[in-house]
Amino acid sequence: MVYDPQRHHRRSIRLLGYDYREAGAYFVTICTQNRECVFGEVVQGQMISNGPGQMVESVWHQLPQHYTGVEVDAFVVMPNHVHGIIILVGAGPCACPDGSGQPQGVAPTGAMSLPDVVQRFKSLTTAKYRWGVHKDGWLPFPGRLWQRNYYEHIIRDDAELDRIRQYIHENPARWGEDPENPAWG
Repeated sequence: MVYDPQRHHRRSIRLLGYDYREAGAYFVTICTQNRECVFGEVVQGQMISNGPGQMVESVWHQLPQHYTGVEVDAFVVMPNHVHGIIILVGAGPCACPDGSGQPQGVAPTGAMSLPDVVQRFKSLTTAKYRWGVHKDGWLPFPGRLWQRNYYEHIIRDDAELDRIRQYIHENPARWGEDPENPAWG
């Protein structure tokens, strides 16, 4: 097939003009490539994570330890996707003049953007999954672990934050109705 720029171009699903380095809370959904169920299964409304699912959850909760200005909130691993809340709280330490005009302390590194955090999460989990395939006999994933993109929603207020936390918490109980469930429909 010959490349046709009218048909073969990628469209961003991000909010046009929004700076995703802005401090705030973001609801993200990250799906496995081809919606492969590699993280466990839902049994009677409860997610039972296998080794890869436990690894993904562990990496998520360790993000704040590795990246300044990043906090995580509600999170759930599902068989073929994850839902979570990422909170960007700022750039962290910065250079501060002492009156002489000379920088003091740690040089600024700039705030991480939401795409940076998601990409690092995907990279870390992919590397650890590949290691688990060789070391622990996990089933190999076909091609890539994660789909190219992810879904995000900017959380605008506390009421919305509470609704999304509840949605995340209840997600395993609704797996039978979830369009991401291969048995759905």
